[in-house]
Amino acid sequence: MSGSRFIKTAVGRLKVTTAGRGAPAVLWHSLFVDERSWQRLAAELAKDRQLVLVTGPGHGESGDLGRRYDLLQCARATVEVLDALGVAEPVDWVGNAWGGHVGIRFATAYPSRVRSLVTIGTPVQALTTSERVRTRTLLLVHQLLGPAGFLVDAVVETLLSPQTRASDTDAVQLVRRSFVEAAPGQLRNAVASISLHREDLTALLPGITIPTLMITGEQHSGWTPTQSAGAVATMPDGRAAAVADAAYLVPLERPEAVLELLRAFWATALAETSKVLE
Repeated sequence: MSGSRFIKTAVGRLKVTTAGRGAPAVLWHSLFVDERSWQRLAAELAKDRQLVLVTGPGHGESGDLGRRYDLLQCARATVEVLDALGVAEPVDWVGNAWGGHVGIRFATAYPSRVRSLVTIGTPVQALTTSERVRTRTLLLVHQLLGPAGFLVDAVVETLLSPQTRASDTDAVQLVRRSFVEAAPGQLRNAVASISLHREDLTALLPGITIPTLMITGEQHSGWTPTQSAGAVATMPDGRAAAVADAAYLVPLERPEAVLELLRAFWATALAETSKVLE
């Protein structure tokens, strides 16, 4: 099963891309980019995985509801995607930023549908007051001016590390294109729904019993390696990893490092789980 299709869900008509064969893995990207942010990782993962790449509402070619939605509705949408694809077995979840938030909600709301959880650059706390003010300002300016050059620059500077911005033109251009090409109103709705009004997920972590890996970039100011390590310490089966020279978009910035971490995590954590079940 491979290719792209559109599936009607609780958060709108979503583009879903499938590739590969093997145990199913769901990949959900960060805000401001789309499924192309996985392109440096997907081909290698698809060698022994059935990948389900969800393009979130308001991004890429996906639509949205025309009203606010939340992480739980995004999790419900994933169930609808998997049902439409005929994927009944538990999946391994890999989420970047927004995708990690949805993964946490998915793991708590639908525990029988998920086997392991990987979050990448995913702060679990809600926005601070100052972060809310900055986000509201960004939304207002975007509404007035659209994807103006200085806004695009600000998004690039936030999502990518200084090292990536200085040396990886393709990554910079992918982020710029994703932001500029998104439907303006739908993108703002996504940012307001998922970032501005994001709930604090901290209290959910102790209830996630599946193997969980939290990866963050060392240049991610909103989710530092120390914060990530503190979060996994509250989980029954959590572990943390930090990647150098990366910020939010670690799968795009350092795909080789992410691939190595995923392979090692799946090999060890899932093997340990199998032994316990035996």
